Amino acid sequence: MSNLILFWHRRDLRISDNIGLTQASQEGETVVGIFCLDENILKRDDVASVRVTYMIGCLQHLEKRYKQIGSQLLIMSGQPREAIPKLATFLEAKAVYWNLDVEPYSRERDRLVKKSLEAVNIQVKTFWDQVLCSPEEIFTSTKKYYTVYTPFWKTWKSKKKSNPLETPLLRGLTEEELQHTTKIGVIDLPTAKQLGFNWENQLILEPGETVALEKLETFSNGVIYSYEEQRNFPSIDGTSQLSAAFKFGSIGIRTVWAKTEELIENCRSDEAFKNIETWQKEIAWREFYQYVMYHYPELETGPYREHWKNFPWENNEAYFQAWCEGKTGYPIVDAAMRQLNETGWMHNRCRMIVASFLTKDLIIDWQWGEKYFMQNLIDGDLCANNGGWQWSASSGMDPKPLRIFNPTSQTQKYDPEAEYIRQWVSELGPVDTKYLVTGNIPEGMDYPLPIVDHKKRQQLFKSLYQKQKN
Repeated sequence: MSNLILFWHRRDLRISDNIGLTQASQEGETVVGIFCLDENILKRDDVASVRVTYMIGCLQHLEKRYKQIGSQLLIMSGQPREAIPKLATFLEAKAVYWNLDVEPYSRERDRLVKKSLEAVNIQVKTFWDQVLCSPEEIFTSTKKYYTVYTPFWKTWKSKKKSNPLETPLLRGLTEEELQHTTKIGVIDLPTAKQLGFNWENQLILEPGETVALEKLETFSNGVIYSYEEQRNFPSIDGTSQLSAAFKFGSIGIRTVWAKTEELIENCRSDEAFKNIETWQKEIAWREFYQYVMYHYPELETGPYREHWKNFPWENNEAYFQAWCEGKTGYPIVDAAMRQLNETGWMHNRCRMIVASFLTKDLIIDWQWGEKYFMQNLIDGDLCANNGGWQWSASSGMDPKPLRIFNPTSQTQKYDPEAEYIRQWVSELGPVDTKYLVTGNIPEGMDYPLPIVDHKKRQQLFKSLYQKQKN
């Protein structure tokens, strides 16, 4: 057996600030990265072409980074529980390291890979890397797991966070050793199109570790100081634009947190502190959703609240199609859905608006919307997407669950000049702002009438909710 360690990348497509990879570099003379194009994931019906395109871009960048630091990234395809032990055995690796994940499928996959490796006497070491605090170390004073964000935030915030890790230098395989790996399934990295995913539009978020770090610097040097207010206005670039990088781990979460702590240490006003802390709380929301998925894996397939499991959804197919296409007759909803369909991304305020509209106005099962988002989002993430939809649908862990967003009042508050609406619903460009923000579109426009009456549907939903609750 050689002194080779294989590091299995999954949701950590970067070299720097990578706990498992750094540990491997300290314990093995030779360290090589591996990535398996998992057919169990790629064949699902909720995989977005834009997301696969972004992932392939991250892998292209990662391949280059491995070469820069003296090693290689090997690409395989198929079933990880077969491909990884086969490669490790062929190369006589002493160990395979990887960073843990919280999702139910990932945990079961990892269990099977670990079992297969240990059956052939190959060591396995795993690490928590994609979260600042292991989900196993956060619990209440009575040793129970949190189901409400605010007390979770207080405990989570008090925990000591690790510092970012330096970029390791690695030694890879020789050319002769590399030549033989094709015999056991190592392939050239395919394009997204070769994998059957065809995204023709430009990526709104550029992939890779370098760009993610640049985004963090740009955000930290200006936008973050007005984040609390401007993050709610979809016509303004008031967010970090790091959501896809978080999803695929092209930036280390310790790097991000350390930047926020550095900013707080150097800030000179209460206002600056408040803006920075607001973003910290958003990072904690991300971890809260991962935390609850880890401890309550049943969330993946259904609602948290018991009385939602047989809620009398109407599930009108024509309404759902209109929602998907951005043709509901509600300008802010339609703008948001068209932004999603054209770019693979949607502003977070708008995600809440359209989710509320689907569930509370159209009375359509939130899981329909959850799946559509996963089929189209560049940053589609099971935990965050599921958590957001359950929050919007009132089926989740929110202690004050019954929220209904009024599309008109949301428009008046967050798109008062209708800039966002005009950007994405081009046929409404000539319409006076006062009509756009009230939703009273003049007759004769090439734009659909509202498919439902918000006031009536709100009353109906509340009635259904109360009956179901009782």
